[in-house]
Amino acid sequence: MILWFTIAQVAVAGVAGVVAIVAGLAGRRPGDVTVGGLALIEVLLLAQIVTAVIAPLAGNPPTGSLLEFWVYLVSAALLPPVGVAWALVERSRWSTVIMGVAALAVAVMVWRMHVIWTVQVA
Repeated sequence: MILWFTIAQVAVAGVAGVVAIVAGLAGRRPGDVTVGGLALIEVLLLAQIVTAVIAPLAGNPPTGSLLEFWVYLVSAALLPPVGVAWALVERSRWSTVIMGVAALAVAVMVWRMHVIWTVQVA
């Protein structure tokens, strides 16, 4: 994994998560900003999938468990679409909070993926 890209993903997911939680607790329903934040997170995760396929071929193999890394990556990539789908079905302030929690979970999962890729020894 690339450190600057990991930090960017964690920052975007963290900001999107906090914005969605604050908006939900303020009584706002899902809107362009909150759904757009999760869409941006998903685009970054799709770029991470491409990077994770190319990196080992370019001489940057993971030091930890490759299976564990991919389970985290696929799970993280599924969270934003599921959160948005839930929000569009329910359309309440609590679904906005759920989207925020999903975004924060992605931030933690991306950092864990970075640790698996760079720090652990298999």
